[in-house]
Amino acid sequence: MPREVRERQMLDAAVAVFARRGYRAASMDEIAELAGASKPLVYLYLHSKEDLFSACIRREAEALIAAVQAAVDPGAPADRRLWNGLRGFFAHTAAHPDGWAVLHCQARTHGEPFALEVAALRQRLVDVVTRLITETAEAGGCTEPLPEVEVAGLAHALVGAAESLAGWSNERDGTGSCERRTAETLMNFAWTGLENLRNGRRWAPARS
Repeated sequence: MPREVRERQMLDAAVAVFARRGYRAASMDEIAELAGASKPLVYLYLHSKEDLFSACIRREAEALIAAVQAAVDPGAPADRRLWNGLRGFFAHTAAHPDGWAVLHCQARTHGEPFALEVAALRQRLVDVVTRLITETAEAGGCTEPLPEVEVAGLAHALVGAAESLAGWSNERDGTGSCERRTAETLMNFAWTGLENLRNGRRWAPARS
């Protein structure tokens, strides 16, 4: 069997075991058995348990980013670009719950170097959303560009909300059938705010 195929089988098995057991409780014996390979072969191809977990994080992160980017049609109207990006995100996390569990739950709880891998993924998602927000404001005919710090804050808030909703939706539904409804929930929340911003309608606290 080609090494590329064998490594993919090992990573598939590792993602399933890490998602179910957690990083510390997962065993290389179980991963090897699920992959249909010997434990020495897993070590030969993917080295240590830490290296294997890092490889899982990188693979799942790349797949998620690719899914979001593929969903966004650059020629679509501003609201459709944001909507399609959210649909791509929630569709992928619903279709790959083990991968999302590794990224969102397991990798965050074990410190470096895993936390750095997840932070890099999050920043890439924030960069994608930042561009969408900027393009949305420009398409809406904003007379003045939104301040960079405000766009960055909005992008972080939207990514954080999407991450939280993906975990909640997967735990609540378990079948991925409500990913569209989840995307609609966040879209309604985000688009109302962006519409107000790009039309110059801003909320401000009442003066005491």
